[in-house]
Amino acid sequence: MNVIFEALAHPTRRAILEMLKGGSRTAGEIADAFDVSKPTMSGHFHKLKEAGLIHADQRGNSILYSINMSVLEEALLGFMGKMGVSARTEGEAT
Repeated sequence: MNVIFEALAHPTRRAILEMLKGGSRTAGEIADAFDVSKPTMSGHFHKLKEAGLIHADQRGNSILYSINMSVLEEALLGFMGKMGVSARTEGEAT
């Protein structure tokens, strides 16, 4: 779980995940949204892949990234459990 929270600690990586909520994007499309070098973006992609938060699929000369919501959900639910907070189901009273 530590590797997931380490990946989520950087604002650029969180912004990448926000972008991917809307659907898969190529590495170039994602990189164009940030004013950082290609090696820096590559490092961010590596951290997110290492944590299992994104999938990378080679499509010709491009890499298509998509979010892996199940890993993110498991990490957040696990963290909430360690903090003594139970996940509420939809429709459950607050």
